[in-house]
Amino acid sequence: MNEELFNLMIRKGYPESFSRIIATELRTDFTSRRMIGYIKVHNEVLPLEEVADEMMSILSDRDRIKNKHIAEDAQAAVNEWYRYSEREDD
Repeated sequence: MNEELFNLMIRKGYPESFSRIIATELRTDFTSRRMIGYIKVHNEVLPLEEVADEMMSILSDRDRIKNKHIAEDAQAAVNEWYRYSEREDD
């Protein structure tokens, strides 16, 4: 996906160094796909600041989702511990 994102940005007219940074930072398929969709929706070349802001938003969403999964896993472990503790008390 990163290569596809990089190539799309080059075809659209973004500078190579900027495109490489964006593709490198958005290193997962999930984040790359989101940026590809964002770039494809716009016919014109967006200001670099807007693309960078979108990248930061995508990374923020990714971190929020990741932290949500971590919290859910931790809660599941606590719940399992409580269930196990209740069985020992019986």
